[in-house]
Amino acid sequence: MRQIQAGSALLIIVISQFLGTSLWFAGNAVIPELSQKLAMPGLTESLTSAVQFGFITGTLLFAILSIPDRFSPSKVFLTSSLLAAGFNVLITLLPLSFTSLVSFRFLVGFFLAGIYPVGMKIAADYFEKGLGKALGLLVGALVLGTALPFLVKGLGYQFSYEEIFWITSGLASLGGVAVGIFVPDGPYRTRNPKFDWKILPRLSQINALKGAASGYFGHMWELYTFWAFAPAAFAYFTNQEAGTMANSLGVFSIIAAGSVSCALGGFIAMRKSSRLVAIFSLFGSGICCLAILFLPASLGVAGIIFLLIWGILVTADSPQFSTLVAQATPPSYRGTALTLVNCLGFSLTIISIQFTGWLIHQIGVSYALGLLGIGPMIGLFLFRYFQKKEALSQGLS
Repeated sequence: MRQIQAGSALLIIVISQFLGTSLWFAGNAVIPELSQKLAMPGLTESLTSAVQFGFITGTLLFAILSIPDRFSPSKVFLTSSLLAAGFNVLITLLPLSFTSLVSFRFLVGFFLAGIYPVGMKIAADYFEKGLGKALGLLVGALVLGTALPFLVKGLGYQFSYEEIFWITSGLASLGGVAVGIFVPDGPYRTRNPKFDWKILPRLSQINALKGAASGYFGHMWELYTFWAFAPAAFAYFTNQEAGTMANSLGVFSIIAAGSVSCALGGFIAMRKSSRLVAIFSLFGSGICCLAILFLPASLGVAGIIFLLIWGILVTADSPQFSTLVAQATPPSYRGTALTLVNCLGFSLTIISIQFTGWLIHQIGVSYALGLLGIGPMIGLFLFRYFQKKEALSQGLS
């Protein structure tokens, strides 16, 4: 298959990533309707964690089997997109129950493992330089895709949950086909055809990789929990309850703001460094966690501005930590490293979401979200610790 220009490949991957990841929070966007039909309030934790747990399981299996490095990443992306879309649609075709809903959302998450980290792997295979910018655009697309269902809901279109699932499945299928047909494997791809049990122990010995992964883990402790409870945070400051048009539009704006910061962060990383952007963003979002502890309810516009700033900072470090992971890893293991770090990072989101959901019922939204700052603080500490160890091992200090 003939090669295409890196810029053209990136454009297709970015659009396809946006379309594919619209599946991620599709369930969250219709939680009020699903809760009413199932007569089960409080589905946020269950549905969000089902997708996260599926993604964790998928990325773990993909990493152990080194699927992104052993097989064509473009074909993995295509297959995963179609399967994730298919299981998303099955929710609407079979009788709705809590068990079927959670099971199919789990399977959607499982095959998202072949979309998000594999999309980053494809981008890394096309960009020897400027990877921070490429991943900034790519993760920005993921963030925008995550926010999309809230926009659809917030615009007042009377779409049922079935229509939301059909729309997002169609978009994901379109994205998968685009990558599978038009984006061949990149020129910098190093294929690793053999299964090697020693890959994971080898990766665990790289201090630069452990530092980047630690920062990413601190970021992940905060990010998806903030997104999951963004409707509650918006309601806290505006009194616009979850499920209303105003709340949905507000949540879309909060999450989508992160797509802009991811892209801008990528361009800044080209001029400065991925390390600088990652540290600044993680520190800034940690400050937001502390700030909400002292902000009163019903702030109105001021509260919305605060949440937008938090939405900007909480996301921008993600592509830069992924860039640092890729740069710290030998090319033949890069797909496995990105997938494994994603797996471990998303594992933390399960604990964080469930713990924060419990805390909200005990101490309220502001205090529960404020305690998310533990993640960024620990992430920054470990990132610097392993960076210093790497410098010492290289004889630089």
